[in-house]
Amino acid sequence: MAVKKAFLLRLDPAVWAILNRLAQAELRSVNAQIEFLLRDALARRGTAPKHSPPPRYTRPRSVPD
Repeated sequence: MAVKKAFLLRLDPAVWAILNRLAQAELRSVNAQIEFLLRDALARRGTAPKHSPPPRYTRPRSVPD
């Protein structure tokens, strides 16, 4: 597995809250959600990394009541 680069990211609390809600809805960590969104944005610009798989949308799984 490739080593990932770690870095500090400061976010507005409102942005964090939205990312957290999105991540929970899609069963991801906030870190994975940020990476997903960044890869998606890069792919839309046509600058996605060549050696990484394209971002894929995963439908949220329904949780029984």
